[in-house]
Amino acid sequence: METLITLLVGVLVMVAVYLLLSRNFVRIILGTAILSHAIHLLILAMGGLKKGDAPLLTEEGSTYSDALPQALILTAIVISFAVTAFLLVLAYRIYRETGADNLDDVRREFDD
Repeated sequence: METLITLLVGVLVMVAVYLLLSRNFVRIILGTAILSHAIHLLILAMGGLKKGDAPLLTEEGSTYSDALPQALILTAIVISFAVTAFLLVLAYRIYRETGADNLDDVRREFDD
């Protein structure tokens, strides 16, 4: 199962890099969001995908889930939503100032 998740992470990273290399603000923001979710899946796969009980509530359970990857991913999800919201507001502000959503047009606007 970890191999399948790792392949999915690779596909998501490829899509994210393709979107990040474009010149449109919306595509760049989507690329950062997809890249952050790919990293979340990678952390989850690195932590091991196994079924088990809640972590160490009793000493009787032999298999338990590791809570550290879930805690890291939950924190990263909050941070990535904040960064995405900031980037959306920044892109909207630049669009309002320049009337363009393309990096080349914005660069020409600020050079003039």
